[in-house]
Amino acid sequence: MLLVGNGLIGTLLGVRAGIEAFPTVAVGLIMSAYYLGYLAGTHIGPAFIHRVGHIRTFAALAAIASATAGLHAIFVGPVVWAVLRLVTGLCLAGLFVVMESWINDRSTNANRGLLLSVYMFVSLGALALGQQLLNLSSPAGYELFILSSLLITLSLVPFALTRSIAPRVPDTGRLSVRELYAISPLGIVGCLAAGVSNGAFWGLGPLFAHEIGLPVAHISIFMSSVIVGGMILQLPIGRLSDRFDRRKIIVAVCLSDAPLGMAIYLWADRSEVLLFVLAFLFGGFALTLYSLCVAHTNDFLEENDLVEASSALLLAFGVGALFGPFVASLLMVAIGPQALFLHIAISSAALGSFAVYRLGRRAPMPKEEQERFVGVPETTHVVHHMDPRVSRGEG
Repeated sequence: MLLVGNGLIGTLLGVRAGIEAFPTVAVGLIMSAYYLGYLAGTHIGPAFIHRVGHIRTFAALAAIASATAGLHAIFVGPVVWAVLRLVTGLCLAGLFVVMESWINDRSTNANRGLLLSVYMFVSLGALALGQQLLNLSSPAGYELFILSSLLITLSLVPFALTRSIAPRVPDTGRLSVRELYAISPLGIVGCLAAGVSNGAFWGLGPLFAHEIGLPVAHISIFMSSVIVGGMILQLPIGRLSDRFDRRKIIVAVCLSDAPLGMAIYLWADRSEVLLFVLAFLFGGFALTLYSLCVAHTNDFLEENDLVEASSALLLAFGVGALFGPFVASLLMVAIGPQALFLHIAISSAALGSFAVYRLGRRAPMPKEEQERFVGVPETTHVVHHMDPRVSRGEG
């Protein structure tokens, strides 16, 4: 319910910003504000939990996130929306810490991989469903904002009524970005690039679709196509990375994503069917990149170090997502709405070039020594505790 509501409001804001004729750069800053809040929330959320507990933290943050969803419809303006998105990002990060701590606490060595896979599927599926709710009313009205607020509020119910004992927030040591870069340069740079491109897409994709003239129903299909592509293609691409040098798969993904971005840039207005097909393929590659970079980094770490490294990897992704929407918005002003995918194509090509460079700097890891690929969502460090590659003693 939380992610359906969040998926709806994220797309709704981009479409409504287009209807209100917000300056494109202002929209980029609004969407960047979400990731600024999210980065802050990954640190503040655990502090709240330690102070008042999981259920009270979830209740407080969900209430605030619900209120901000509704306030967007009352105060329509770039500055207010930027503040509201910053607050929303902070709340969502804390809410993810609560949910993922609960799932992690109930997992065992035998079922962690299954639980993580189900969590990934539910997360992406909920985001895709949220896109379809855009068709229930006009984005120019207030009804969809209220619906998003209601869904976020309803996510409180399972936590408020649970009789389960609240879990502890797992402690996570930290590897600095510099230390992790020395271990896996491609891992850090890859997560940064994934943030630059994916953050720009999540923030400005709905505005792009609106600006090229898609009706609301087709905007929801466009956004869902990207998400479903990520759901379906992530595992096959991940399994290929287990069989071959993972860096070559990262190169292949980037050098597939870049032409797809260029194709959307050049042909977005030619055929809606073509656009949806390209969006599906784009999502399959783009939404897999973060997990590939995490898996590549893990190949060079001890089992328990992945959890410590997760903070640095998420920081790199978050920094990229913070700047991605703003940079893309500048290109969109200079060239047009299709420039969003030119930005993504350039980011993917740059990462692919860096990955090719790294191929010549380090010998390939023997396939038998590579860890198994596991899809990991771009949420908080807690989810990395559920990674079955991480050893964890059972009490």
